[in-house]
Amino acid sequence: MRIEVASENALIAYLSDESNEKVSAQVNQLNTNVRKALGSTLIDTVPSYASLLVIYDALETDHFAVASTIVSAAESMSNDDDAGASIVELPVYYNTESGPDLEQLAQNANLSVDEVIEIHSGTTYPVYAIGFAPGFAYLGGLDARIAAPRLATPRQKVPKGAVAIADQQTAVYPSESPGGWNLIGLCPIDMFNPDSEPHMPVTVGDRIKFKPISREEFIALGGEL
Repeated sequence: MRIEVASENALIAYLSDESNEKVSAQVNQLNTNVRKALGSTLIDTVPSYASLLVIYDALETDHFAVASTIVSAAESMSNDDDAGASIVELPVYYNTESGPDLEQLAQNANLSVDEVIEIHSGTTYPVYAIGFAPGFAYLGGLDARIAAPRLATPRQKVPKGAVAIADQQTAVYPSESPGGWNLIGLCPIDMFNPDSEPHMPVTVGDRIKFKPISREEFIALGGEL
């Protein structure tokens, strides 16, 4: 682990030079341990693919004390990659109606649409990072058979709840926004709601499982086409 100064009241701990499921689990564990250890001196933490940003109250502590806490927190991590992880199931209406790139992606992969849906929904994805927009969770572990590059020309509007693929990652768009990922379905669950607690149904370190649902189920759950 490498710890560097990020600002006058923040340190960033790098756990690895690579990003993978094991490192993501370690970041999640370290985040949990650091938050417990720093208590009221902590302002916030920002976990990412292979690092953890720790922002603290400079009136209450300093770089040296926080760095020592981070080291101790790392030493107390367990060897269980799933420690602290939750499995979150998200329903998805997979269809060419809800996923305009589904058929083309299947053709490019020499698969049927049903095979793409089966592969995508048959994998459990770790949450590597949250960024780009509030609630946008970058999910790793995508099966190489359905990996696809970003669109050559991004869309000006991607609908809220769009389930998408780009390279070897997948994600759910939490709100309408521009985007260049391949759209394969729609999820009716809010990925970010500032009025709820917690604001997001997932966090870094969780695992996501997608469940195929029908058009009728999608609408019944509040989804919009």
